[in-house]
Amino acid sequence: MKVEVQKLHTLTGHRDCVYTLARSAQSHVVFSGAGDGMVVRWDLNTPDTGELVAKLPNSIYALHYHPIQNCLVAAHNYDGIHVLDGENKKELGSLQLTKAAIFDLQAYDRDLLVATGDGTVMKVDLATLVIKGQVQASTQSARTIAVNAVRGEVAVGYSDNSIRVFDGDSLALKHEWVAHNNSVFTLRYSPDGNHLISGSRDARFKVWEATHGYGQAGEVVAHLFAINHIDFSPDGKHFVTCSMDKSIKVWDWEALKLLKVIDRSRHAGHGTSVNKLVWTNHHSQLLSASDDRTISVWNIKFEQQPL
Repeated sequence: MKVEVQKLHTLTGHRDCVYTLARSAQSHVVFSGAGDGMVVRWDLNTPDTGELVAKLPNSIYALHYHPIQNCLVAAHNYDGIHVLDGENKKELGSLQLTKAAIFDLQAYDRDLLVATGDGTVMKVDLATLVIKGQVQASTQSARTIAVNAVRGEVAVGYSDNSIRVFDGDSLALKHEWVAHNNSVFTLRYSPDGNHLISGSRDARFKVWEATHGYGQAGEVVAHLFAINHIDFSPDGKHFVTCSMDKSIKVWDWEALKLLKVIDRSRHAGHGTSVNKLVWTNHHSQLLSASDDRTISVWNIKFEQQPL
């Protein structure tokens, strides 16, 4: 498999580290959130300028577009969440939740799941802005959430090196295990929901069998430093990892085989930690956000090599 990588655009305007990216209802529109408290809307058809959606007083570690409620939610660190109309650039509501950092937001059915720095996972009714339930399974940070809609399960990665899987409706604990030698920073279910992939501060990713009690099905020493995020390609055949080591790596999902390294020396990649990835349906363009205050847009082509 030959992989060609082309850097299409560099999106600039944030004044601090870009921590997070979020999809939208339109494949060509992506949102970003940063340490400067700004939420910015980017149109990949006209990527030169972003539009300011909101300016919050504290840094934003997490953003999430809720498809059912058709709204964008920004996590306002040490405070709570802000519900935004990303198209019309206005606030729809807010809810004070925590004095801790908020590390991840994910939709579950009509609700929103929130992972916080004090180890709490909350379920919020976005329509009424009421907390419907919460669980604190650790005193250390809940860093990442992955939702398995097929199985009705929610996996959460923690700074105590563990992964815990909860029932999505009741938040009852179903599975719990020490998964890595350091904090679990990112989780993703495979597109078919049969596997969970975890990335850690220990620079490894591991694969777990969601259909067989979350037994381990694979492990790769993938980066030099922490793996910050994982995302799958639109067709589900590949996935990407990004790291504090400044690189993005492209993998074959079935074989867990490294196909390409995207970095500064080879592809004019990022100069500092790469924090977040979104592999869009817009011409399969990949976006990466970094501590260097920029967002890069990549074109990745896969060509089958002749036998």
